[in-house]
Amino acid sequence: MVTKRMKQNRYKPESRQETPAGSNKGQKTAPRRMSLLRLIIPVLMVAAMSLTAIYAHDAVVQSPFFTIRTIEISGTDRVSHEELITRAGLDQPANLFDIRLTAIEKQLISHPWVARATVSRDLFTALNISIEEQEPLAIVTIENLADIIINTQGVPFKEYEPAKDNLSALPVISGVDLSLSNNTYLFEGELFNAIMDLLEVQSLGEIKTIHGDENIGITIKALDIYNKRIYTEAIAGDTPGASALIPIKLGFNRFEEKLLRAKKISRYMEAQFPSKTILAMDLFNIEKIFIKTEDALHNTLEKGV
Repeated sequence: MVTKRMKQNRYKPESRQETPAGSNKGQKTAPRRMSLLRLIIPVLMVAAMSLTAIYAHDAVVQSPFFTIRTIEISGTDRVSHEELITRAGLDQPANLFDIRLTAIEKQLISHPWVARATVSRDLFTALNISIEEQEPLAIVTIENLADIIINTQGVPFKEYEPAKDNLSALPVISGVDLSLSNNTYLFEGELFNAIMDLLEVQSLGEIKTIHGDENIGITIKALDIYNKRIYTEAIAGDTPGASALIPIKLGFNRFEEKLLRAKKISRYMEAQFPSKTILAMDLFNIEKIFIKTEDALHNTLEKGV
């Protein structure tokens, strides 16, 4: 019996190149790491810069080198520098870069006489404060309330204190009331607007009182500067007496024209009737004017047109 010898299969399949386990995963992870680094590095840089800034800020505001040594204040007339420094909280040592300028400005304008305030730093140890004070226009008397000072915009800004404010030369307004608008008390309305128009007249003269009435308008009391005898007597004293003040009814409008007419009448009476004294004028209707006079020699009263 012949036994066949099995031939060895010489075919060898092509060997596949084996890929190391995890090599694809490594290729995918590398870009992710780079992206993560690109995100982390800026964050770390910002954090480092923030810490540096905080450290620098603390070093500046705590350094005695930047302590305020000079405070320059300008624009004051009524308010003292010491009062402003105390109100601003600068009467104690302070660092120039540790203070809040806007907070100081708010503290300054809380003073009734300060209308506006600007604060700025100068170099390393100086502070500049610029003040704009209120400009008083008149004093308003209100029944059962304290007298109030109004500024040139007609806005009340403080209670009148005769001993401290020294505003006896200002005209005194009566006959108007405060009204509440947007949680603020103001003077407003046709009558008060007419008073403000009167106070804007350039040829106002020496008006002492302004009385408003809703029906007849404005009546003023002023010195008759063309009556030499009364005017001389008035300016000789500290305050003019009641006899030196002439009531002049002006109504609601045409104030400048009416005041000029009042001066012409006074000048005419002084020239033509020197013995007569004007006691009152009614210029409510400028086309029909009435005056009340007194004869100084015979002590008699007369009315004329």
